[in-house]
Amino acid sequence: MTPAQTALVDRLRALLVDEPVQREVSMFGGRSFMVNDKMIVSALKGGGLLVRVAADRHEELLGRPGAEQTEMGPGRDMGPGWIEVEADALAADDALASWVDVALEHNTALTVGYP
Repeated sequence: MTPAQTALVDRLRALLVDEPVQREVSMFGGRSFMVNDKMIVSALKGGGLLVRVAADRHEELLGRPGAEQTEMGPGRDMGPGWIEVEADALAADDALASWVDVALEHNTALTVGYP
């Protein structure tokens, strides 16, 4: 992992320490955090964050500083519900926590009624 990615992973671990069912996996070119077997965020090599959000909040969340549509290669966006946040926009702990909260909110909605 890059130094920027390692620092972000450490910050994410601290934010997710109280989540009862979580694990880390390598995917999307980063270190992804899974809660209830669903990805919530991924720490990218440059220190940015891939965030899984509710599709109906996608446009609203793109208005936040540093947020942009996620692309999996040139011209291939991942569609609504996948947002990449630039590293600079995550420098403050409350900014990172806010994105994690949005992802956890979506995760909770997905797991309602999930065995």
